[in-house]
Amino acid sequence: MKEQAGGLGERLLRERDRPRWVRESAYSWQLVVLTVCVGAFMGQLDSSIVTITYPSLEREFGAPLATVQWVSLAYLLVTTALMVTVGHMSDLLGRKLVYLYGFGLFTLSSAACSLAPDLAALVCFRVVQALGAAMISANSVALVTVAAPPGKLRSALGIQAAGQALGLAVGPTLGGVLVATVGWRWVFWINVPVGIAAVVMGRLLLPPTGQRATDIRMDLPGMAWLGSGVAALLGGVSVFSGLPVPGWVGAVLVVASSVLWWGFVRRERRAPAPLVSVALMRERRISWGLLGALAGYLVLFGPLVLVPLALVRHTGADEMRVGLLLSPLAVGFALAANTQEAVLPSSWSGRRRSLAGSLLVLGALAGLAFAAPGDLWLVVWLGVLGLGLGLFTPSNNEMVMGAVPKEQAGTGGGMINMTRSLGTSLGVALVTMAYHIGGGHTWDSVLPPLPVLVLAVGAVLMAMSAAAGGRPGPSSDPGRPGAHAPA
Repeated sequence: MKEQAGGLGERLLRERDRPRWVRESAYSWQLVVLTVCVGAFMGQLDSSIVTITYPSLEREFGAPLATVQWVSLAYLLVTTALMVTVGHMSDLLGRKLVYLYGFGLFTLSSAACSLAPDLAALVCFRVVQALGAAMISANSVALVTVAAPPGKLRSALGIQAAGQALGLAVGPTLGGVLVATVGWRWVFWINVPVGIAAVVMGRLLLPPTGQRATDIRMDLPGMAWLGSGVAALLGGVSVFSGLPVPGWVGAVLVVASSVLWWGFVRRERRAPAPLVSVALMRERRISWGLLGALAGYLVLFGPLVLVPLALVRHTGADEMRVGLLLSPLAVGFALAANTQEAVLPSSWSGRRRSLAGSLLVLGALAGLAFAAPGDLWLVVWLGVLGLGLGLFTPSNNEMVMGAVPKEQAGTGGGMINMTRSLGTSLGVALVTMAYHIGGGHTWDSVLPPLPVLVLAVGAVLMAMSAAAGGRPGPSSDPGRPGAHAPA
């Protein structure tokens, strides 16, 4: 019996190789990128599609917006806290293994979310779903980085970014159609068939992990400090967004968050196996690049909350129309991420591309702040915003991963995804708070000014990241992970 149990455990924890026809194919690395794109697509689809359900959830459960937003924030909190730890685990246990089990868990919990009897149960199921999402996302950048041949890393990351953008593009439109026709529960049911297909593709097309880490130490105290700090910060912001509790509770939570973040930094400096590598963070391309990743995702996800709130509440638009109006943001992101290599001069460095993208973002936000009501201007400026973000993101990711040693690719990818998740959390929370404090529209514009100002601050941080992060390498050959060792 023990031998049978041991054999079963060994089979469950063994990464199986791909079929020979996949291994020997000239397109094997592209098949890896395609498979990872399914995960990127699902992650962004789930994030963007849920924001469309906020008005429906408010009506069905009789809950205020500050409470409903925790359907997103609970998910984002867990992924933020677990992302780097799961990246460490994937470096140790195998990236393919963690990726496949993550997709299985994500699919099952999506079905559970669709059956939730009340808002509390939905939030709890979203926490479980977030664990699966962390197992998927922490591996995505690492799988692409290791698979891409020399000189193809930026292109591969651009394709992955396009997969994310497609999820963003489909999310609002599909979410609007589903909510307006068959109800919000189908927003979660839609994950199930795609998740099953992703597990099959991953089993056949992803390679087993070749070079694994040998350090099995996990920074669990660091994870506790990080998770508590993020939870306190988001809780405080939620109080100021209209959560039905006294205002002093929000102030206490914000102060507690500052203390917890200080404790997290202090812990990471002394930990034998830190959650966030201090050695890696000394490399300016990594530290500034991660700041840019956080700011970029704050700016990307903020409008996905702001536009539905502004249009549904102030113009009476239905969810289907709102979803269609949001689509240019993601279409522009996908277009810029996927075509910049063919359109922009080959002499442009990643730093120049990042700067150009951040400037486009600033221009688009200025247009949104002053645009008069009307679908046309909203579509135009959201499209320009997507173009800027799609230009910025692949070069930003390349800057970080180009400075991470190959054997720490999972850790580096986890750090990128952790900052993305934190940026998404702040995009949801800060925009909701600014919308609540600003009291809606204060002049004749399509969007209220205070939330747009929050997004503009994020765009300034993107530009600072691009300017200070240095050059990630020659444009023609961005290099492989580990080509630039941390200083």
